[in-house]
Amino acid sequence: MRSVSASELFGVWEQGLAQRPVQRALTLLTTACPETSPEVLAKLSIGQRDARLLTLREWTFGPQLIGLAICPTCGQRLELTFNVADIQVASEVEPKETLALSVADYEVHFRPPNSLDLAAIADQKDMAAGQQRLLENCLMAVHQNGEQVSADQLPANIREAVVEQMAQADPQADVQLALSCPSCGHQWQAAFDIVSFFWSEIDAWATRTLRDVHVLASAYGWREADILGMTPWRRHRYLELVAG
Repeated sequence: MRSVSASELFGVWEQGLAQRPVQRALTLLTTACPETSPEVLAKLSIGQRDARLLTLREWTFGPQLIGLAICPTCGQRLELTFNVADIQVASEVEPKETLALSVADYEVHFRPPNSLDLAAIADQKDMAAGQQRLLENCLMAVHQNGEQVSADQLPANIREAVVEQMAQADPQADVQLALSCPSCGHQWQAAFDIVSFFWSEIDAWATRTLRDVHVLASAYGWREADILGMTPWRRHRYLELVAG
């Protein structure tokens, strides 16, 4: 994987405007990982995918992340500041492609969800039905007392055990931020989604940079490629000169 240039990031942004979040994630990785086929990238577990996106985000905008959260109790707005390293899950081994679980008289073989699985439920309006379909997509074989059974015959406790083992095997897929409201003292956990966070930053960057390109092209007659090829510091200095 490598960092992406300003012009490549613009290309990602243009494509992503018409894409769903899961497709945006793959567009980013495809651009940053030319040595890996899109098919392979799409089959990375969600944790593997998000780990790469976190690294790419740090290379693109730096290590610090700044966001907002709303206290669910009093409605207070909280500004969050943390680093990429704070939410990167250290893992000595890559998630296994196939996992197995034996509970009571059931034996289940399954795998962690990937981007293809998320794309398959993107249109699902019912959250419970979507979660059910996602789980079933990841089940590879289910046996009870040695006899193969269908996924919908799994008892609820076995399903919960499978989901829990998935989460343990691929922890980067579910990053939770521990938050505390300074106004009312309420404490809660909020999920952090690197795909939506990174995309919102790219969208803001692209809008701002387009405006900068317009100003400099109008003032100096430079081509877009030449302006994007400048360092941000140099571009900023020219903008200051234009503004007087």
